[in-house]
Amino acid sequence: MTFSEFETVVELRRYTLHPGRRDELIELFEREFVEPQEAAGAHLFGLFRARASPDEFVWLRGFRSMAARKEALERFYSGPAWKAHRSAANATMIDSDNVLLLRPVRRGLAAPPPGTGLHVTISAPAPPPEPAFAAFETEPSPNNFPQLPVRTDGPFAVWFSRTPSEASVELLPTSRSLIR
Repeated sequence: MTFSEFETVVELRRYTLHPGRRDELIELFEREFVEPQEAAGAHLFGLFRARASPDEFVWLRGFRSMAARKEALERFYSGPAWKAHRSAANATMIDSDNVLLLRPVRRGLAAPPPGTGLHVTISAPAPPPEPAFAAFETEPSPNNFPQLPVRTDGPFAVWFSRTPSEASVELLPTSRSLIR
């Protein structure tokens, strides 16, 4: 199984957390939520701290299709891991609704080029620049798991690169992030 199988539908999730609670959420998330989501059919590509925002947790979750997304989310959010730890996770969060539902324009999350630095840019629809190793656009399908809101104020273009741009956010991988 490769990353690219899960690049068909990607959620870019940006959580605003209560001040000083980011590491608490990351520790809980990495300990309790990664394997159960993977077992349910999701693939967690990346878990990140946003360098310039000390109270932001950014993560990427991929699915093979919209139907597979719905099934995986139903399994995970009705399962024992979420039920046991959701209150602790939610207590760290101010906002968990900054979520973009995306589809690939250029696949590449599977194998970012060698180098250091990881930057994500979110913009109005536009072609990705050459340094982008992965690029996405808003998935036009309706959200088929409405219990988890996604943004509808788009469309958006999202790309990942090793080099910063004026509008990019630098992402720092956590210990469990597959994208480095």
